[in-house]
Amino acid sequence: MSNTVAQQISLFRSYILNRRLDAATLRFLDSILVSKDVKSSIEVRSSLREFMRSESLSVLREIAEKAVDQKLLVVEFLIRAFALIGDVESCLALKYEGLLLRELKSTSYQWLQVSYMEWLNFAEQSLDNGFHSIAGKGCEKALLCLQRNSMADPKTSEFFENLQAIEKIKRLKDCAIKSAASNSVQAQTTEYLKSKRMDGKNGPCSVSKGTQPIASTLFRNGIKKRNLRKLHEVQSM
Repeated sequence: MSNTVAQQISLFRSYILNRRLDAATLRFLDSILVSKDVKSSIEVRSSLREFMRSESLSVLREIAEKAVDQKLLVVEFLIRAFALIGDVESCLALKYEGLLLRELKSTSYQWLQVSYMEWLNFAEQSLDNGFHSIAGKGCEKALLCLQRNSMADPKTSEFFENLQAIEKIKRLKDCAIKSAASNSVQAQTTEYLKSKRMDGKNGPCSVSKGTQPIASTLFRNGIKKRNLRKLHEVQSM
């Protein structure tokens, strides 16, 4: 990593530490990530990813008592930052949290209501990136939105558009469920083989389970299943 890039990263970190969570900081981050070469790009993204994952925890704790609109602005900043860095896992986890927060507060603030298209887009992104269980939950949320707002006259085009949307969401949900079931079998096999190897080398061992304040337990479980699947694929090569 060159001295110039190292200085740029240091400056970006100072922006985050001083809570300059705005569009200008995102533009600066984007300028840092203009790749000079593959090796440098990977190194820079890795450094920024680790820093942002750590610092985002502090940021989210600090805004816990803030107004909902302020929380959403910060969450949106973090989503964009992780998207630029290429951290899909953190990006989707924060999107999920943001949508859940809006849904929770929409009973008091109607402008925060989440549309079925937002949940559908989230489900599609989750499925594309291997988070099948979460994709299924996104589809369920999308269907609930449509059912809750299904007040259209059966003779109107809006009614038929809603029917088409429901069919599309159901197909996506079925795909997510089948994929999750298939990967669950692979994950169980991988876990069993891993435990057998550990028993042979080091004896029984236990792994403590902690909580993650950024995303829901459900989302993190989906991430763990995906990681186990990737491990299985590597071992099969």
